[in-house]
Amino acid sequence: MKYLLNNYGKRFQLNFQSGKNSTLLEKSGKKFIDFASGIGVVSVGHGNQEIAEVIADQSKKILHVSNLYNIEPQEKLAEKISKLAGFELFAFFANSGAEANEAAIKLARKFGAGKRYKIYSLLNSFHGRTLGSLSATGQKKLQEKFLPMVDGFEFFKSVQDIENQIVTSSENDLPVAVILELVQGEGGIQALPKKDVQNLAKTLKSKNILLIIDEVQTGIYRTGEFLTSQIYEIEPDIITLAKGLGGGIPIGAMVTKLKDGFEAGDHGSTFGGNYLSTSVALKVLEILENEYSYGKLALKIEYFKSKLKTLQKKFPDINSHKFTNYKLLLVHLWHKKQRYNFRVILIVIELNLVIQY
Repeated sequence: MKYLLNNYGKRFQLNFQSGKNSTLLEKSGKKFIDFASGIGVVSVGHGNQEIAEVIADQSKKILHVSNLYNIEPQEKLAEKISKLAGFELFAFFANSGAEANEAAIKLARKFGAGKRYKIYSLLNSFHGRTLGSLSATGQKKLQEKFLPMVDGFEFFKSVQDIENQIVTSSENDLPVAVILELVQGEGGIQALPKKDVQNLAKTLKSKNILLIIDEVQTGIYRTGEFLTSQIYEIEPDIITLAKGLGGGIPIGAMVTKLKDGFEAGDHGSTFGGNYLSTSVALKVLEILENEYSYGKLALKIEYFKSKLKTLQKKFPDINSHKFTNYKLLLVHLWHKKQRYNFRVILIVIELNLVIQY
């Protein structure tokens, strides 16, 4: 670790060598059950043979060319995302969720045409660590070392507060967009009230304000549907995706209803949407779509929920937050008196478990 920056702090002294499905093999020979999936990335499991075959096959053909040329799997992936979403969307591909959110912010700014530029966000939100996406993040503790932030972002406690601000504002003081996580990840796995989101979406549409939904964490069947937006029964103007889309290969996507939102030269990415990342993402979506279509995903969700209920009965001091619909979302367990701390993590590791904390 001598030549690495310390931005990740003290790392746990585990050295994983290989993995299969949800199991990781450490250098010592110990096997760990992976409950973190690389912070929501490994959507089709470790050591997935189908993914390995796509990577090997594509690497023998072509890995990368410039986006100045047609990239067939990129075009197919854009079409697949649109079809799975259930309404027409147009894609820009990047390499991460932060980059996807940067593209969304930039697209919104252009949509405002210099007349409107403010973007409303929620407190306790998280949209990335690049300067633009960090500016959209409602957590001062993450921003304070890097001030000043990009101008134009305002933060609110709730979805209702955002709507109230908009309906009471003059035409000249309206924002160009609102950016939301339907479930705040770093904010404590908090699902936004469905009705409030739906009401806000209607208000935004009536005032020509863009709705940006950050689905970096919740997209790609993480909530039981392809998009959490589908559970909320909304059609955002812009959606950002990453993490599970590549199954471990870096990829991000900003998809939008605004077909002509960007013109030539407005935005770009050297590596975004290359042959390797989009070929793998197509296979990831194929695998997950089959799991969903054949009911396998629903069965796994119900099985997990039943085991979680058993755990809660056995340990009544443990609370859980889960999605209130028929779909399981992200489960966050904690003790009433104590959130995860370093000592607890060490105990979990001793039990050969890997968790997100």
